[in-house]
Amino acid sequence: MIVLLLAQLAIGAQAIGVVSRVSPAVHDRALTEGYLTQPALMLELNPWRDLLSVKSTVNLEGLTIKRGELTPGIYGEGYIDRRHPHTYLHELMLVSMKRFGADQSSAVSLGVGKGFAAFGTDDPMARPFEKYPINHHLAQILERAVAIGALRLSDFVFEASSFNGDEPTGPGDVPNRNRYWDSWSTRATYTPWAQAEVQTSYARVKSPENPAGGGADQRKHSASIRLEDKQHSGYALFEWARTADYAGSTQTFAFGSLLGEVWAKYDQVNGAIRFERTERPDEQRLLDEFRSPVPPTDLSIAGRSRWTIITARAGAEVTTKAMSFEPFAEVARALVAPTLRPAGFDPRAFYGSSTIWSLSAGMKIAFGMEHMRMGRYGAAVSPRTTQSMRGMNMPSHDMQ
Repeated sequence: MIVLLLAQLAIGAQAIGVVSRVSPAVHDRALTEGYLTQPALMLELNPWRDLLSVKSTVNLEGLTIKRGELTPGIYGEGYIDRRHPHTYLHELMLVSMKRFGADQSSAVSLGVGKGFAAFGTDDPMARPFEKYPINHHLAQILERAVAIGALRLSDFVFEASSFNGDEPTGPGDVPNRNRYWDSWSTRATYTPWAQAEVQTSYARVKSPENPAGGGADQRKHSASIRLEDKQHSGYALFEWARTADYAGSTQTFAFGSLLGEVWAKYDQVNGAIRFERTERPDEQRLLDEFRSPVPPTDLSIAGRSRWTIITARAGAEVTTKAMSFEPFAEVARALVAPTLRPAGFDPRAFYGSSTIWSLSAGMKIAFGMEHMRMGRYGAAVSPRTTQSMRGMNMPSHDMQ
């Protein structure tokens, strides 16, 4: 039994050491900071093949970027212009699946635990850029107590999930028991050929910013197209997302996002470029101007701004039998403009310019299993998807 468990076990770890400079970051001042970011431990166990599998990700950002990571334009969970640390238990899902059909290409599954709701696109941590896109809270719903049913019929996948609506309030936070199952989402995916994926999803999230309830609800939409080459050496992602806040049945504010990113590698060298145009709320700030009150004091916002960001990345990966080392550099140019007038927040006056530059350089170190695409479980994982594994890893088709 021990030998069998080891044969069905895939483990991995990763971390990124990075130095970032943002100019201007606040009040016409540039800031330069260094971090150990995205430290994660990953495990997948499938001792009984499809009958029961376990997927877990532990995220240690609460220890390494507690103050947040400089990322112009990003917001969420009480942070502004800094990416918040994710919870220590990022993901722990138990999944049971049954395949059927003459070629076993159809399947049905049920997953329960803490993880990603059936909504939107892949977690940015599993994509090549070190800096997250600022539409993170528009395009994904993560770190929730969730139950997901999925059905794959040939080239179509249908998912439905129920989860707690409240966002985490800190790295050690756990979903509130009295909020379990108060929100829901659905997602439909079509794979017309092996390397193409089209998805659309919808969610209703109850009071995400106020754990006790009574805050604004959200209605979220997402649509995307993802194309990948046969060698899995590059992909293109095109994404649209929209979130509308509601007080009862009345819409208050709406925020939209368009994103396109392309990544490719040749031998050991890789490069990527991302274009993003995202609207965000400009919320009341605390004495620490990179933080906002959680929960918000009321349903109002200080302003609304549109961020247009172009990010370019270059890296070179060196691999051994079990480890990889990837030095990289990223440069981003952001343009910010208010979209709500009159407003209590003027971006140009706050930052010192309507154009913000960001430069990041560092190295990603990974061991064992690569960080795979995140946000899908069981029948929702395409059997065509190739997942690269190293070291102690098992064949990819067993890991769903």
